Amino acid sequence: MRKASLLTVALIMLISGSLSSVKAQLNIGGYVKTDNRFRLQEDYRFTWNENRLNLKGELSPSGETHFYSEIWLRGLGFPTPLEGADLQRRDKSLVAPWSLELREAYLDLYGFLTDDLDVRIGRQRIAWGTADKLNPTDNLNPDDLEDIFDFGAKLGVNALKATYYLGGLTLTGVYIPIFTPATLPPPDWASALAPPTELPQGMILGKVTDTIALPEDKPVKSSMVGLKLETSLFNYDFSLSYFNGRDDLPLATAITINPVDTLGTVDVATELCYPSMKVIGLDMAGAVGKIGVWAEGALFIPEEVELATTIPTPLGMATQKSIALDDEPYLKFVMGGDYTFKNGFYINAQYLHGFIHERGKDQLEDYFAFGVEKKFLNDKLKVVPFGGAIEVADWGDLENNYAFIGAPEIDYYPSDAVELTVGAYLIDGKGSAFGKVKDNDEVFIKVKFSF
Repeated sequence: MRKASLLTVALIMLISGSLSSVKAQLNIGGYVKTDNRFRLQEDYRFTWNENRLNLKGELSPSGETHFYSEIWLRGLGFPTPLEGADLQRRDKSLVAPWSLELREAYLDLYGFLTDDLDVRIGRQRIAWGTADKLNPTDNLNPDDLEDIFDFGAKLGVNALKATYYLGGLTLTGVYIPIFTPATLPPPDWASALAPPTELPQGMILGKVTDTIALPEDKPVKSSMVGLKLETSLFNYDFSLSYFNGRDDLPLATAITINPVDTLGTVDVATELCYPSMKVIGLDMAGAVGKIGVWAEGALFIPEEVELATTIPTPLGMATQKSIALDDEPYLKFVMGGDYTFKNGFYINAQYLHGFIHERGKDQLEDYFAFGVEKKFLNDKLKVVPFGGAIEVADWGDLENNYAFIGAPEIDYYPSDAVELTVGAYLIDGKGSAFGKVKDNDEVFIKVKFSF
């Protein structure tokens, strides 16, 4: 014990001495943010309660090295004590739930081995694509769908990224040793991204369970790679990319329907996997006059996934096999633009074919995302009267296969570091992904202080 204590003291002294020697180059910043939301149905129930401390640190000991880290310390959720003992927990996790997340932590080595090669090692966010938040070519980092309206949010991954500069070309290679799955929305939003549970006629749904099968922690099973070539031509930026890895959203490979009683009640157990896939991407960004434009497309080449469905019959349990995902390539793409008018109105619009959770040529829907904003009072007040998206699930039967998401918002900036926001998510539709959650209209109130 004495040796361990001495070693700890020595380590602290060593770290303190190291930080003192480079404190002139250490930059710390971040923000504090509160976010509360409540339903416009169900008696105005609160659905989101978050207070977040974001800390970012950057250190450049020399011109050849750079360190960056970002962590979130969050109080997220609601008190959940069920008995007196829960109120006595020293970590207070059931009274005031909190979490600590390492978002990024990496080291940059500039001019590694040669002046034209940069290397980044550690947990990092590797953003690919030119579209606004909705990027079909952006597949290296798993989706962070905890907040379904935080489009484009991703988790960091432990990776090695190498960037080589050759004249007007930039070649990037990425190696990710361990697969990380996406996080999913809370139950009241998850139905927007999940296929409905369909039962044979006469059956009543009871308990639903699932089991996830992650890939083995072996290089041939879990590792993923990416390559990207970038260049500029006629004032437009282009890139061609390749990804070989896995879909970060699970897919059912087996469904078992077990009878519970004579009334027709059944329990459903599902087994899920993360299919392998390859993605070839192409994107561009530039301007036509004063109009910013972008386009991005990704050809997905999935592996075939078989689905085994086991159901009760008069002769006992029987298994039927079908194809959950065939190996036919399918294309997702997005195109859009933005423009600021002379009167100060700013407009941003995108057309997207194929959302995050959609797979297979015949399962891709169309989405139109848009936003109109105007600033007042010397940019202290920003009003977004029109913002949101339109989903079209079936053009042949539009009135029964659509969704509309309105997201009006008002932002006020009393100082350069403070942002006050109030807005709403208003949803309507039927026969579509977001039509399933049309009763989840919410008002949100946010306060953010940056430092």
